[in-house]
Amino acid sequence: MLTFTRYQKFVVALLALSQFTIILDFMILSPLGAFLMPALKISPAQFGFVVSVYAFSAGASGLLAAGFADRYDRKKLLLFFYIGFTIGTLLCALATDYHFLLAARMITGIFGGVIGSVVFAIITDLFPMEMRGRVMGYVQTAFASSQILGIPIGLFLSNHWGWHSAFMMIVVVCLGVIASIWFFLKPIDEHLKIQNHRNPFQHLVDTISKPRYVHAFATMALLSTGGFMMMPFGSAFNVKNLHIQIEQLPLIYMVTGICSMITGPIVGRLSDTYGKFKLFTFGSVLSIAMVLAYTQLVGPTSILTVTLLSTIMFIGISSRIITAQALVSGIPEPSMRGSFMSVSSSIQQISGGLAAILAGLIVHENTNGTLDHFDTLGYIVTLALVITIAMIAILVQWTNDRPAVPAAS
Repeated sequence: MLTFTRYQKFVVALLALSQFTIILDFMILSPLGAFLMPALKISPAQFGFVVSVYAFSAGASGLLAAGFADRYDRKKLLLFFYIGFTIGTLLCALATDYHFLLAARMITGIFGGVIGSVVFAIITDLFPMEMRGRVMGYVQTAFASSQILGIPIGLFLSNHWGWHSAFMMIVVVCLGVIASIWFFLKPIDEHLKIQNHRNPFQHLVDTISKPRYVHAFATMALLSTGGFMMMPFGSAFNVKNLHIQIEQLPLIYMVTGICSMITGPIVGRLSDTYGKFKLFTFGSVLSIAMVLAYTQLVGPTSILTVTLLSTIMFIGISSRIITAQALVSGIPEPSMRGSFMSVSSSIQQISGGLAAILAGLIVHENTNGTLDHFDTLGYIVTLALVITIAMIAILVQWTNDRPAVPAAS
């Protein structure tokens, strides 16, 4: 098994930290929903728009950036969009009403939505397929880390100094990431040597017209449905329907995050050793069982039950994300990796935004504060999980048929 060099370890850590801030910025909205909705007098439908406006703006900016994604040093692209993302998060911290927050989330999405695609393009450039399961496993621990460190600390700060302080915490971390990218990340420009100088529009058209790419885009779009549909209302469901105390939410997120953080690298290593599709299928089946069990909960529920179901569900979800990202990274040609990742990220964001809006329309708040039709979300997510298994199976065949392309050194 290939081993990481010292610089590769630094790159993995830096990319994981950048993803940590991006994911935390999105995920923090779910637990903060219990604070934001009464503080800013936001309805469930409006809160769905707060979540989805980030996704739509991220999707639009990703599509606009796709034509240029392979024409510049990836380090410069990462630095530019990350600085913009930091400014947007700062505006979220300064928001005083619903419309201000909506606009701030839009700005954050314009810049933040491109970062993920740049990160995955860097991974594909610097690491061969035999290492990508492990790399994705480590980078995807950003999800777990945001639960272990970010969300509990954010909730603690929100309980003591208001929800604005949670976004300020993210800004402080972002400043450290910006400094690390600026001073320590080497230029990533090997892809510039194999460009054929097509204009950006033609480069985008070529990317979205390849049948294999289109299938991969559709697969990743469907993959994001679960998170965007259930996550925004998870904390409200726990508090209002399951009678979990709001002070207990950090404990649930922390335990879930610790377990996911431990299993993420293990899943990555196992996928490199035994097969990425096997691990994807395992994660999907596990997710289906837990989604159905969790969304069927009714009335007062012990914190042990909620924590156990949430933990196993997130392990399944992270297993799917790690293996799917690794598999999809083998689809694009080296000269089109940036544009492919940008379009893929954009489509995921847009479809996720539509899912969040749909969830906001499906879920209704009763006069007693409880949420109705949360179980319906579980059925829709389950259907998406089943379809995705079949779609990933086709991608596996394509990646097996393609000759291996060595990563840049």
